[in-house]
Amino acid sequence: GLDGEGHFTGQSDLQLERMNVYFNHASGDRYVPRAVLVDLEPGTMDAVRAGP
Repeated sequence: GLDGEGHFTGQSDLQLERMNVYFNHASGDRYVPRAVLVDLEPGTMDAVRAGP
C-alpha cells in the first residue's frame, strides 16, 4: 500500500509492479493518483456529510 505521503509501503513485488495502473511515479519516490473522481450528486454529498 501507500502511506499518507505517497510512499510505497507494501512488501509484494507484484503490487509494486502494478502501482502504475492507478498512480504516477513522482519525484521523491512518491506515487500520486492518476485521477480523482468526485460524485457531486446531492444524495451522495449528504451521505458524506452525515458519515463518521
